[in-house]
Amino acid sequence: MSEPIRIANCSGFYGDRLAAAAEMVEGGPIDVLTGDWLAELTMLILARTQAKRPGGGYARSFVDQMEHVMGTCLERGIKVVSNAGGLDPAGCAEAVRALGARLGLEPSVAYVSGDNLLPRLDELKAAGIELAHFETGQPLGDTSGFLTANAYLGCFGIVEALNRGADIVVTGRVTDAAVVCGPAAWHHGWARDDWDALAGGVVAGHVIECGAQVTGGNYSFFTEVAGMTHVGFPWAEVAGDGSCVIGKHDGTGGEVSVGTVTSQLLYEIGGPEYYGPDVTARFDTIALEQVGPDRVRISGTRGEPPPATLKVAMNEVGGFRKDMGVALTGLDVEAKAQLVEEAFWEACPYGPDDYQSVTTRLVRTDKPDPASNEEATAVWRITLKDPDERKVGRAVVNAVTEIALATIPGFYGVSGSPSPGGPYGVYRPATIPADVVPQHVVVLDGDVTVVDSVAPDRPCAPIVGATRQARVPGGPSVTVALGTIIGARSGDKGGHANLGLFARTDEAWAWLDDSLSVARLKELLPETAPLVVDRFAFPALRSLNFVIHGLLEEGVAASSRQDAQAKSLGEWARSRLVELPAALLERASP
Repeated sequence: MSEPIRIANCSGFYGDRLAAAAEMVEGGPIDVLTGDWLAELTMLILARTQAKRPGGGYARSFVDQMEHVMGTCLERGIKVVSNAGGLDPAGCAEAVRALGARLGLEPSVAYVSGDNLLPRLDELKAAGIELAHFETGQPLGDTSGFLTANAYLGCFGIVEALNRGADIVVTGRVTDAAVVCGPAAWHHGWARDDWDALAGGVVAGHVIECGAQVTGGNYSFFTEVAGMTHVGFPWAEVAGDGSCVIGKHDGTGGEVSVGTVTSQLLYEIGGPEYYGPDVTARFDTIALEQVGPDRVRISGTRGEPPPATLKVAMNEVGGFRKDMGVALTGLDVEAKAQLVEEAFWEACPYGPDDYQSVTTRLVRTDKPDPASNEEATAVWRITLKDPDERKVGRAVVNAVTEIALATIPGFYGVSGSPSPGGPYGVYRPATIPADVVPQHVVVLDGDVTVVDSVAPDRPCAPIVGATRQARVPGGPSVTVALGTIIGARSGDKGGHANLGLFARTDEAWAWLDDSLSVARLKELLPETAPLVVDRFAFPALRSLNFVIHGLLEEGVAASSRQDAQAKSLGEWARSRLVELPAALLERASP
């Protein structure tokens, strides 16, 4: 069996720390440098940039990072794999090659494309291939207003590029985990039906693809972690059977622990089956073990064949929106909010029924007996959406302005501006048969290799998720914040939000599983009460995951919530008061 391969991450999103690439290359031994630049919202941002500026369809910060490390990577034989190609992987690859020439270097650069379905939509429809909604299965219908349509490709285009000798591989829209699973599959020679090994590679990729989120960033128990002002980025040392050790370079800030790894495993997932284009990874089979300081072993991950379809992330123009906010200070906050809203509609030339969407919120950030002006202030917020740009322009601004001296005492604006409303995008997840989306692998100055996106149909034996035996301790109860013993990680899944909650002891897990039903969650988080909520248990990880349908409306770019990506949803949940056995507080951590 081949030696493990150490695959490092240097980016969790477009805009992450520029110095991270150099930190990972210079800070310790690695075999591959990877990074994730893409999210559903990023694709929309790149589309808008590309429309304004030719050549703006890829993440330019990746090219900047390559200037810092390209020479060292070539000297040490470190491969680079990145999805920074976005909507223009060919342009990104050419920019990397041009950078190499300017530096006096000659890297072999390859790119993987085929994910961009936007130019093919009419062709596919003419062939009778309808893009179906990811959840309902209903055809999406008219696609003329879409700005992006990108299939999530798997890792074997990356494998092919590395097999052909590429030093740097740039992709378009592959899965986040593919940039890690690809180098692992290439190094170990995994077959396309090595389900368990591939599942392990996907899990390793999922854990490190968000960069510092697994080394202490965004971690509920951050007060227990040293060096949080500048945490190190992670690496995954992946073995031939798909197991891995998650770590970070010695001497860097943050930590890698069972807690940080569990937290990241829960990020933006659904149920136990983690579907992908190469394999379905069973998250209910994962075992975690702290094997040393900042070293966590992940093992036991089982895999099943993937679906016959690929997920497609689509963004369309939803119309135009305007967000405005008015401060409500001191006494009579609810009466002030009512008056402002009634007066706004009296002043506005359009009524509520004239808009495609109207969302108003009273945000109670005020405190009793406030010690500062800010602590005395709540906010009335309104979000208006409509296909007609005029309805969300000066008419809205003027309506808010006109009531400034004629309604509530202490009136002033806290959000919004005199500018007209702006466009917003709507996210539409879809599926498409995998056999019509091949991957195209191009080594610059070479020919094109086509890699089939269809996985083998070899079945596997039935998989049973791991269990954990524990009992809720008896004795008296106390009222404390849920987060006293329970950690969380939350995020967006299109228009849905996921909320993962995890315990750090078996007894706390037994209490969490026994106490937190969907009904109880809706009591703790009233915003979720009218929504459909799915609950999934992961006993081996001492975790629950809730998927809250529609919390983010039509997706991140269209959401009217203050936290449009549900990043803080978990911390809100942790702040709620619950009754729990006092004995759990005595052993709240392992």
